[in-house]
Amino acid sequence: MLQLFKNRIAVLFPIIGVLGILTILVTVSRSEPKAVDSTKKKIVLIAGKASHAKGEHEHRAGCLLLAQQLNQSGLPIEAVVVTEGWPKDESIFTGASAIVIYADGGPRHPALNQLLKLKQIAASGIGIGCIHYAVEIPKGEPGDALLNLIGGYFETEWSVNPHWEASYKLPKHSVTQGIHDFKLRDEWYYHMRFAPRMEGVTPILTDLPPPETLRRKDGPHEGNPEVRAAVLDRKEPQHMMWVYERPVASGGGRAFGFTGGHFHKNWQQDDQRRIVLNAITWIANCPVPEQGVPSKTPSAEEMAANLDQKN
Repeated sequence: MLQLFKNRIAVLFPIIGVLGILTILVTVSRSEPKAVDSTKKKIVLIAGKASHAKGEHEHRAGCLLLAQQLNQSGLPIEAVVVTEGWPKDESIFTGASAIVIYADGGPRHPALNQLLKLKQIAASGIGIGCIHYAVEIPKGEPGDALLNLIGGYFETEWSVNPHWEASYKLPKHSVTQGIHDFKLRDEWYYHMRFAPRMEGVTPILTDLPPPETLRRKDGPHEGNPEVRAAVLDRKEPQHMMWVYERPVASGGGRAFGFTGGHFHKNWQQDDQRRIVLNAITWIANCPVPEQGVPSKTPSAEEMAANLDQKN
């Protein structure tokens, strides 16, 4: 009888042991989601490759600085940065509330060969933002796509890219909360191609460029009869930053375009930096605080961090 009891115990023990292990595994599996704060808005910043001279088009350093500021703001935001252009592993977009592209544009635009994917992302209501050169993409089908995604874009032979000091008096909007009127010299693109009748588009940074911005000869980026007539003859104010609410029929979602950002040093200017932080927060459908996104002026060390190695 004693031997029979021992034999049964020997048979049952492995089964009990396996069941015990399975119980532990199920417990761990069920507890894992608790470690992830699903209330945070995930923002993916896509930084383009190195280009231009030192201190210019510092996409990587700029994105890392903006992400750091967002993550330290105390808002329910998790910002992550992808460098060297479009991510090789697109699973980074899983759970994203917004995507921001800061990169060279035109034929080097990171999304040029990914427009179908970007449209699919936007169709789910995810916000999209483009900074500086990333607002430019070849006209035609790519240009029409970006126009539909963010409400406006830099169109060659129509838009221009001079360096000049703009003076901004801000309208009332969530994106301008806590921001003061400001002046700043940058490569402010203007005469952008916007959605017909500006439907869904709200201008944020607007000024009338001075005549000297059109001294260059006509060219793809330099000037054209249409922009000269608009600025020199009709004195039409130009929009250097805008926000956009996509039609609900096409998936809805928010977007922004910001044509400044050529000079890395300008991210140390509180109003420029914070208005972009506000815009990123807004397109992620995260409420912008009444006083704007909390943001400390970056130190000299923070500004010098992560700069591209350029000749």
